[in-house]
Amino acid sequence: MQVNNPLTLLGGISPAEFMKTYWQRKPLLVRQAIPDFKALLSRSELFDLAEHNEVESRLVMGANGGKRDWQMQRGPFKRRTIPKLTERDWTLLVQGVDLHDDRVAALMQQFRFIPDARLDDVMISYATEGGGVGPHFDSYDVFLLQAHGQRRWRIGRQKDLSLVPDMPLKILANFKPEFDWVLNPGDMLYLPPRYAHDGMAQGECMTYSVGFRVPQAGDLARELLVRLSESAEEAVGCDLYQDAAQPAVSKPAAVPEGLADFAKSSLQQAFKDPKALQRALGEYLTEPKANVWFEIGDASHALKSVRLDRRSKMMYDAHHIFLNGESWRAAGKDSVLMRRLADTRELTQTELDRASPQALSLLVEWCDDGWLHAGA
Repeated sequence: MQVNNPLTLLGGISPAEFMKTYWQRKPLLVRQAIPDFKALLSRSELFDLAEHNEVESRLVMGANGGKRDWQMQRGPFKRRTIPKLTERDWTLLVQGVDLHDDRVAALMQQFRFIPDARLDDVMISYATEGGGVGPHFDSYDVFLLQAHGQRRWRIGRQKDLSLVPDMPLKILANFKPEFDWVLNPGDMLYLPPRYAHDGMAQGECMTYSVGFRVPQAGDLARELLVRLSESAEEAVGCDLYQDAAQPAVSKPAAVPEGLADFAKSSLQQAFKDPKALQRALGEYLTEPKANVWFEIGDASHALKSVRLDRRSKMMYDAHHIFLNGESWRAAGKDSVLMRRLADTRELTQTELDRASPQALSLLVEWCDDGWLHAGA
């Protein structure tokens, strides 16, 4: 992607300008970000997805109409358990639709001017008149693309983040909107983290939310330490603590300073490899979600072209290639080819002709695992 070229998706500004001016800073309303856009999934297709155990879904019965308190249920949902279309004030939220539909996965690719390490998933919200999830704020960036019908968005910078108590949703107690817009199909609203917003359906509507992952420091540290611990014995060795010079003690409960120094040295050796942390981070960032599974493929014939499965996560750094939670050292011409695959998510016959036998063998293995698909 040419990041300095203007995009209709961003209202005629370039990705470079968007990231410099708006990303994590201020909202952006784009009229006709995708001209003549129509919902990629029908209402029936969305309801069908919500029936599956491997699809995360929620049903929210709202108080926007003033008739009931907020209620929320978690899926899966049989069609008969979803409220009637004539009933107002309810919303069905289906998470990670890009993992289950190629059309939605292709839509998400339009946002890859932002690093894949941050891109999370596409959620589809279906709502009847008055439906919504109440005034709230998110801890992540989001693009809200109107796909069908109209939704009214009220947004505002919110200093008071206190919540209504005893609610199944995080509803802001004192929401004070600054802007009020109605979005039509093809219109899009970008919101940075912690920007309060309230979306209410005006008639039947569908909204696509392109969300971004925001690693929390504590969670990230825990995940990385777990991954580093798996290779700690190999990195540190099996040296045993020795204390031949330990004198007799009168306070046996005190931890010996020598043992504390031994523990510190062991950790320092575990982090001695400068690439270990990079490797752990890349594996963590490409780990498939718990509800993701791949169908076993068959690449017994010669590869003419390949493309990544829509569920595959592939990234790289200066020394490694990462795919679906695994890592490989990368160097030379093959590393250029693999990085090309990660960036474009496909390789042509011409590009495959430049691959070494070892790289081709790895690509065939990935095809057999269902991570990659061979073209005809």
